[in-house]
Amino acid sequence: MCRSLIVRSVSLGSFRNYAALELEPSPGLNLIVGRNAQGKSNLLEAIAMLGTGKSFRTAREAEVVQRGQSLAFVSGVADLARGRIALSCRVALTGGIARKTYAVNGAPVRYAKFLGSIKVVTFVPADLHLVSGAPSLRRAMLNATLSQERATYYADLARYTKHAAQKSAYLRTAPQPDRQLLGTYNALLADLAARLLLVRGRYVTQLAQAAAAVHRRWLPGGALLGLAYRPSPAVDLPDEATLRTQIHAALEEAMPRELARRQCLVGPHRDDVELTLGGQPLAQYGSQGQQRTAVLALKAAEYAVVRERTGEAPVLLLDDVLSELDGQRQEAFLGSVEGYEQAFVTATALPGLQIGSAHYVVEGARLSRIR
Repeated sequence: MCRSLIVRSVSLGSFRNYAALELEPSPGLNLIVGRNAQGKSNLLEAIAMLGTGKSFRTAREAEVVQRGQSLAFVSGVADLARGRIALSCRVALTGGIARKTYAVNGAPVRYAKFLGSIKVVTFVPADLHLVSGAPSLRRAMLNATLSQERATYYADLARYTKHAAQKSAYLRTAPQPDRQLLGTYNALLADLAARLLLVRGRYVTQLAQAAAAVHRRWLPGGALLGLAYRPSPAVDLPDEATLRTQIHAALEEAMPRELARRQCLVGPHRDDVELTLGGQPLAQYGSQGQQRTAVLALKAAEYAVVRERTGEAPVLLLDDVLSELDGQRQEAFLGSVEGYEQAFVTATALPGLQIGSAHYVVEGARLSRIR
């Protein structure tokens, strides 16, 4: 049985263009309307940070602190299946360097403990590059979802990233890299990579089924949307032990090439996910409209899969999605989103549909409820 995750309140202080803000959103669909540069995206960014602890817009966290201030915060209260939870994320500037601190129910926690306290699924305009952009974008999509869902995945990913970086630095800087030391790295990386690939592969299988169903529902009779996981190395995913052996063999086989090129050539840091439409690569053959629809189906599927796997509906955050859709697709998309437990959608104008539990207008970082 799925339980609803409902954000009951959000408070901002010196966050982007908001000096202060108090919001008590409604369950269901919350529409936030306003001209560009008024603060719509900033609000969604803040809500997302309650789940991820990071900005989805910038890697430079200092940017979220309002100009002239030294501390920004976002806090919120949410109802979960296990009860009510209070979350807080603070970004403090010292000498231009940002330092983040986190709290759950008033108690300080490390980032790994804060991450995924509430689950969020986000769509931002940059996500439209998921189809045709670099593989790193699609890996980031997998990591963002799976790290929220599983603390063990986040821990394995952090360790893998650390050791892969150490191996890369050694290959790059050692005058004559020692093969025995590289073999030690390979054994460690194979163990971590096996766990990562297994989790990613199972997730993409579920995501592919859900995305195809969503796409078919929106466009009955249309070409089939497909997703295929392309792990590195190219191996089957039978079980963790077999996978570990396969990956270790691939790493050892790649050692001469890695020595020649002075970089890590095999591993989860080179994974990809391929999207197809009617069996053809969507990046090469899909129109812009087809690619947009595929990404939105992917996000709707992400919501459904997280909901199914965790037993708790995530919060859906959709930034400026309506401008990317024609009238028919807009109606189909909003009609599906309206049934979600809680969603926040920003737009420059209210859609011509009588939907949504609550409507807000943002102007100059002032939020007013109009319905």
